Amino acid sequence: MANFYLSLFLFFALFLGHGVVELQASHHVYRNLQTSQSTSPNQPYRTGYHFQPPKNWINDPNGVMIYKGIYHLFYQYNPKGAVWGNIVWAHSTSKDLINWIPHDPAIYPSQQSDINGCWSGSATILPGEKPAIFYTGIDPHNRQVQNLAVPKNLSDPYLREWVKSPKNPLMAPDAMNQINTSSFRDPTTAWLGPDKRWRVIIGSKINRKGLAILYRSKDFLHWIKAKHPLHSVKGTGMWECPDFFPVSTYGLNGLDTSDMGPNTKHVLKVSLDDTKHEYYTVGTYSTAKDRYVPDEGSVESDSGLRFDYGKYYASKTFFDSAKNRRVLWGWVNESSSVNDDVKKGWAGIQAIPRKLWLDKSGKHLVQWPVVEIEKLRVNQVQVPSKLLKGGSVIEVTGVTAAQADVEISFDVSDFKKAEKLDPGWTNPQLICSQKGASVKGALGPFGLLALASKDLKEYTAVFFRIFKGEDKKFVVLMCSDQSRSSLNSDNDKTTYGAFLNVDPVYEKLSLRSLIDHSIVESFGVGGKACITARVYPTLAIDDYAHLYAFNNGTENVKINGLSAWSMKKAQLY
Repeated sequence: MANFYLSLFLFFALFLGHGVVELQASHHVYRNLQTSQSTSPNQPYRTGYHFQPPKNWINDPNGVMIYKGIYHLFYQYNPKGAVWGNIVWAHSTSKDLINWIPHDPAIYPSQQSDINGCWSGSATILPGEKPAIFYTGIDPHNRQVQNLAVPKNLSDPYLREWVKSPKNPLMAPDAMNQINTSSFRDPTTAWLGPDKRWRVIIGSKINRKGLAILYRSKDFLHWIKAKHPLHSVKGTGMWECPDFFPVSTYGLNGLDTSDMGPNTKHVLKVSLDDTKHEYYTVGTYSTAKDRYVPDEGSVESDSGLRFDYGKYYASKTFFDSAKNRRVLWGWVNESSSVNDDVKKGWAGIQAIPRKLWLDKSGKHLVQWPVVEIEKLRVNQVQVPSKLLKGGSVIEVTGVTAAQADVEISFDVSDFKKAEKLDPGWTNPQLICSQKGASVKGALGPFGLLALASKDLKEYTAVFFRIFKGEDKKFVVLMCSDQSRSSLNSDNDKTTYGAFLNVDPVYEKLSLRSLIDHSIVESFGVGGKACITARVYPTLAIDDYAHLYAFNNGTENVKINGLSAWSMKKAQLY
């Protein structure tokens, strides 16, 4: 143990002394510049409380952490335009995860090991509250390699300056370790094993086998590739942005990434490059074998579990030590055309950060917007219990419908006429596409029409349907139907869907939607399933947006309660 802390001391002495590679904000090195400028002064789709910078392209959240009471969000950013390219690590800080202060880019190309790009990575808090960042750099040969950066001044809670290791890259592909040089990226937060060695995993693939390559280190500087990956699955393709962390088997509190206590399970999340979807499994991590084994029935495929069944990718969690919670960030890409992105001068936002914990069943995770978002709520509107007859629509008035937080709960008492679920209907997204909000059923569709025009030519529908399964148990489907979200035919208007692990006989079907001009982020039954939609209405914008509760089923349902709030604008830059 003494040798470990001696190595750690020498490590920081090296970086905080003379052997550093300093990042100077006045001298940026960019390659293969891609630039674009906004030509449109009209910006109806900019969000009011979802994180986004004033302009240009953003993607993956990176290095998320809390340090000296300050939250840090780094993210992939193109400082030159609204398309991908010239990637640097942009940096913003917050005291509440909602209001943000921007800083100069923290990491940008300046070494041979990252001269062609500074791609995604993660932060680790080392002993003594010393943050360290691993990130993927693109070297002069376009190899993907892993680099290390640390703060220049640990007394600065805003961590505004970072220095890179002169030993970079610390992990690199070569013929000896049989790693694909173009498929070796996105290091995770590192964790400390019982043997006092650090571990980190990096996404990769061999042919169509997805890999979580494992490295170990005694001093955080010298890393050795393990003989076998932490986990791998055939036929899944490249694993991007892996995330690996423990969850408690009881309660809602989060765990530090190095926690290996007896009341824990582990979660492995991977972002599949082939499908641009993310999947996670819940399972067991053997510290003795350094292997992760998913629980039976937990799979990385289209039938697997997802943090979000809509437009959501490259997610990253961190342990919030101030509030003992694990917080999830995710990138939400555009559904507009590249030409429209260039015209408006920006692309990409970050979803509202979510608290994440293991469901009491132990089989899946639950997510909920961080409680701090409720600070933005104003002018509450409440609708008391009310019967919502089949085929009816009621408007929720008194709320700013383009920028709102809505919670609604439904009660169903008569299930006799529930439609039978065809045994072949195993893909919830396909069912939602075929049975959208305009397709009448028996028990459903019922839910919300968000960002709707007054004449209902445009709307984004988030709703439930209830079916009767072969085993006579009821199956609940949650859908986000964007097919009528915009009159602009250039937009992606994919409909999304998920099955909910609930019994509607005993549980009320609740829905929460965060509506913010061009995003509808929805949470079903307390966060058991989440669906995020990006939409760009042409009629239902700003003051012309409306909000409705609807029931397009033949059977009546009861609104057990509805609360809606207008949302104040957050400080985003």
